[in-house]
Amino acid sequence: MRISVSSDMDEPVARLLVAELRRRGHAVREHGALRPGADAQWAACSEAAAREVAEGAADQAVVCCWTGTGASIAANKVPGVRAALCTDATTADGARRWNDANVLALSLRLTSEPVLREILDAWFAAEPSRDPEDVRNVARVGRLDAARKASGTS
Repeated sequence: MRISVSSDMDEPVARLLVAELRRRGHAVREHGALRPGADAQWAACSEAAAREVAEGAADQAVVCCWTGTGASIAANKVPGVRAALCTDATTADGARRWNDANVLALSLRLTSEPVLREILDAWFAAEPSRDPEDVRNVARVGRLDAARKASGTS
């Protein structure tokens, strides 16, 4: 799988994330503080990673900042992106299952090495729900994106 990763800080957990994704066999493209010379502001690097998902250059993305909140907000401004801030495996499973999230947002402050591995295990093991209600909800979010794009607002 092609995964775009961004972080606004070159923190050990961000480097561990990249290494863990590669260890699992994913092709990783780095943004922000993880790539020398790139814009490391959380809004810019999160947008860059999310755009790769929206444009099909990446299958998924993981965006990181100190709390994970700013990274998730920035990523969610990109039409077609459903970013979820996950601090545990249960939330990651639900985000993939019920929300068909395609961008994982992580807190550099809260995510330890064991928790990171648990979150990634849950994220990659979960499949989007085929329950009609869940499918309708995800489709509705897509229509919100389309309406926002058509109106020219962000």
